[in-house]
Amino acid sequence: MSAKLEVRIADFSRFPYGRYPKHGPFNGERFRQEWLMPAFRSEGTVSVDLSGARGLSPSFLEEAFGGLVREGLRPETILARLEVRGERDSSIVERIQRYVREAGFRAAH
Repeated sequence: MSAKLEVRIADFSRFPYGRYPKHGPFNGERFRQEWLMPAFRSEGTVSVDLSGARGLSPSFLEEAFGGLVREGLRPETILARLEVRGERDSSIVERIQRYVREAGFRAAH
């Protein structure tokens, strides 16, 4: 049985914002480097809980999740292992998946 590792964005920050450190301390790059990449280095499912975090900006989400591809992970691996939950708005989950796929497309071209 594969392990499931849970990552809660609200444990990182209730108000994550921006793409890079120049945008503030709770940016997408930092979240990816300190929370997502270590989770993806383990085996099994990476369950990301969005509940409790407010204002999940597109720049934060693209840098955090699309950035996984730029860090060298394959989009199909990310999408197969990633479980996003805790968000009532399904468009955010779809947006995260789109950011991963688009980053993969850009990396291939």
